[in-house]
Parts: sequence; structure tokens; C-alpha cells
Amino acid sequence: MLSNQNLSKNVKKLREAKRLSQEKLARLADVANNILIKMETGENKNPTLETLKRVAKALEISVDELIS
Repeated sequence: MLSNQNLSKNVKKLREAKRLSQEKLARLADVANNILIKMETGENKNPTLETLKRVAKALEISVDELIS
């Protein structure tokens, strides 16, 4: 089961490691900025697989790395 807290921390940590703003990552991933913000805060408890794939691709990692 996907841990929402892990996902939130991972997205933020990986984004910051790449020195990307939330807005820039959202553009790279082709997702709405508010979706990314909600992923980072844990408010989006069930992101779609497509969203996870897009964010992972923009961060140049696998979905597994994103959610683990």
C-alpha cells in the first residue's frame, strides 16, 4: 500500500534536490501546479498512476523510486 507520507516527503525531497520550484516541476510533468502542491502536502491521498508517471519522468526516476 502506498504510504501517502512517504510520497509527500519523496516528491518534495527529490524536487528540491533537483533545485526545481513546484511550478517548474508541474510544468515539466505536465500536471496542474495545485496537484503537485497537494501531493507534497499529503492532501492528495490518491494520485492517479498517470500523475505519478509524469512526476517520476520529470524527476528522471522510476515510479517505484518515487513511492518508496
